[in-house]
Amino acid sequence: MSEHVQHGGNILALRQANPDKIFYDFSANINPLGAPPWLRRIVSRELENIQHYPDANCTEFIEQVSHRHSLNPWQIIAGNGSSEFLSFMPRVFSWKRWLFHTPSYLEYTRAGRLAGLATMAIPTAESDTFRPDFNLLSDILRPGDALILGRPNNPDGQLVAAADIVALAAAHPHSDFLIDEAFLEFSGADSLAGYADNIITLHSMTKFYAIPGLRLGYAVMTAEKAEALREHLPPWSVNHLAQAVGAKALADQDYQEKSRAACRDLRQIFHDRLAEIPGLKIYPSVANYLLCHLPERQSGTALAEALRRQGILIRRCDTYQGLDDRFIRLAVRPLNEQDIFFKEIEHILPLKSINKKNKSKKHTPAIMLQGTASNAGKSVLTAAFCRIFLQDGFAVAPFKAQNMSLNSFVTKDGGEMGRAQVMQAQAARLDPDVRMNPILLKPSSDTGSQIIVEGQPLSNMTVNQYDEYKQIGWSRVIACYDSLSATQQIMVLEGAGSPGEVNLKANDIVNMRMAAYAEAPVLLVGDIDRGGVYASFVGHLEVMEEWERRLVAGFIVNRFRGQASLLAAAHEYVHAHTGKDVLGVVPFLPRLGLPEEDSVSFKAGLFNRPAPLDEHVTIAVINLPHISNFTDIEPFLAEPDAHIVICDRPEAAKNADAVIVPGTKNTLADMRFLRESGFSDLIGELARRGVETVGVCGGYQMLGENIIDPLGLESLDGETPGLALIAVSTELMRVKNLRRQKGIHIASGLPVSGYEIHHGVTRATGTNEAAQEPVVRFDDGSVCGARHTHLPVWGSYLHGIFDQDEFRRWFIDHLRQKKGLAAVGRVLAPYGLEAAFDRLADTARQAIDMQKIYKLLGV
Repeated sequence: MSEHVQHGGNILALRQANPDKIFYDFSANINPLGAPPWLRRIVSRELENIQHYPDANCTEFIEQVSHRHSLNPWQIIAGNGSSEFLSFMPRVFSWKRWLFHTPSYLEYTRAGRLAGLATMAIPTAESDTFRPDFNLLSDILRPGDALILGRPNNPDGQLVAAADIVALAAAHPHSDFLIDEAFLEFSGADSLAGYADNIITLHSMTKFYAIPGLRLGYAVMTAEKAEALREHLPPWSVNHLAQAVGAKALADQDYQEKSRAACRDLRQIFHDRLAEIPGLKIYPSVANYLLCHLPERQSGTALAEALRRQGILIRRCDTYQGLDDRFIRLAVRPLNEQDIFFKEIEHILPLKSINKKNKSKKHTPAIMLQGTASNAGKSVLTAAFCRIFLQDGFAVAPFKAQNMSLNSFVTKDGGEMGRAQVMQAQAARLDPDVRMNPILLKPSSDTGSQIIVEGQPLSNMTVNQYDEYKQIGWSRVIACYDSLSATQQIMVLEGAGSPGEVNLKANDIVNMRMAAYAEAPVLLVGDIDRGGVYASFVGHLEVMEEWERRLVAGFIVNRFRGQASLLAAAHEYVHAHTGKDVLGVVPFLPRLGLPEEDSVSFKAGLFNRPAPLDEHVTIAVINLPHISNFTDIEPFLAEPDAHIVICDRPEAAKNADAVIVPGTKNTLADMRFLRESGFSDLIGELARRGVETVGVCGGYQMLGENIIDPLGLESLDGETPGLALIAVSTELMRVKNLRRQKGIHIASGLPVSGYEIHHGVTRATGTNEAAQEPVVRFDDGSVCGARHTHLPVWGSYLHGIFDQDEFRRWFIDHLRQKKGLAAVGRVLAPYGLEAAFDRLADTARQAIDMQKIYKLLGV
């Protein structure tokens, strides 16, 4: 390979030779922000047009350049990178000498030499930080000369003043001045395009827009010179994709501003951290790279080789005229890559104590599971990873930045969090901690939710209000993550919904933004049982920005029914399309015995199972529109003599032995649903017929005479009548009751425990106090709930009351006896999660390539 093309590390060749090694490229001066977020979208849209020849005139692209510089389009030429112009111009124009200062871009020397021009290298002084001496240049210049200057210059990043160049050009009207502005956009300085007839500017699109593989640039000169150059350039040198991307890039001011700001901040941080190396001299730069002079007895060649072995590429500068082997050039890279650079270089060069304000925070090893859709199974797989890592001897904790769920739990210290993270904490054998789920959204209507932050209710917000709050919410999220992760050896993060939901990405705090903060490789989980899983894998990566794609480490196919080897061809297709592997095929696991992720499974009818063939009782559960904490019902699912029927219509509950009205996030709205659907009449009729009728939390409130919401916490209705089956009335209060409780179920004398989560205060109405009694007496002497003394109707605020095996068996036996069946008298199906967690972990361990997972974690 010719030496002239080796301007930096050939990272693609290195990756091909070392497929299992990760390389960090500090040798190529590419925008540290990465390519624009729309890049893949434009390429995908325009791909169908590559079957045609590209526009030889680059019309759309040149129109954008013309608009940007306020120039006549005939003054602009598009090319296959600015290097194409360097190759042709010395051969086309009648220049006598080719002048350039040193050190500078190596192609300057080569371009003049290959054109057969007399070349002159004009050295600059290190003592003057390699700034050109314009008085010296003026003395040297003759008519017919061409002088090329980098602005800013490569490799030192110096930006010569525009006024100096314009004055020099004016003083030498018979010489031409080629101003290479390849890195000018990083500085924010104005271009010299079109300033004078003898000023030619060269512009590279590849550095600033991070598209060096597309090859695109343009040059600005007089219309006469442009026409002469066009005659010599090869036709169609700019492909269609490059033209389309270039036109879009020039119009994207938001990306341009963000890139300049990011580069400025990252460059300053990098400079300050490099300054901690004793004896290292760093030259001032306005570009996205820094020229450095190594301490005495240090070699750039040796340093480059030592870092290359560790996967870090730098640019040694001994090939630049005027520089020796102690000079290196370092591209400005993101903070996480800077951390890796300094971690490796401290083994080679001595460091002072690093300034901690410039050093990004050390993160606990982490992995993140995101889904192709809600209910793809990522919550259960997060629990599986928690249990696997626990079994392997690691301290591990789950984390989900934001959860939307009506299924919540109260921690020991009275904080409210999502039940999914509680289940994951149990898999890790940790006490549930609100830091595991900093933000919980509990929908109260189609457009609003109650916002729970670090376990406490903040307020009810609309979607727009919550979007405005998210920046504050993000600071709370990362504070919780930092605090929790500091106590663990591995973190297992869960995303929400799908990272491919383009309508939500701008304000994301739970998916890719969280993965980037935690430096967590992402496993994308897809539910093959729904169909379309492989298209979903490919489609998700197609709508991701490039930085998001880099975070995706692989895919997991979930809920597969069949022989995994039959999927090999599909996995090869996905790898060929995305470059990423399927790391596991997890089988469908029916009746796993773990709480479901959310009410999605409940609403989908997954709780509806065939009635047992043997003697059993039927328990009807009303499918409320705003059902919450439906997991109160889950302990019954494993009972062999209990048949749960989820009722969408009153007819489904007519033959039930018991009716449960579950919890709700909007009691008034769901009470209206009971009336309008006919459930209210049926529930009253069944209760009077002797059918056991139970209300939990919001269901308990609906059994009463009325519900009042004077503050509009759940509804603007203000007040609604209840089912009037027990003589109580509920008023919703601003303060939310959040507490764990233990006590005795009075009627059975059996211990029960659980938690309360409610705004309501429920009191006896006095209309029929003698006809009711409390349901539970807690250990502190307080009581909860109300039970009709004549009708089999009762309710309480205690979530989890059926989790206790003995009480649940008593309740089922009570129903059996009312039906004329004999009581069983012993626990048949203990509701314990430990065995289920171990079964889940064993299945996941066999199905997923855990060796690769541990490699991703770096532990």
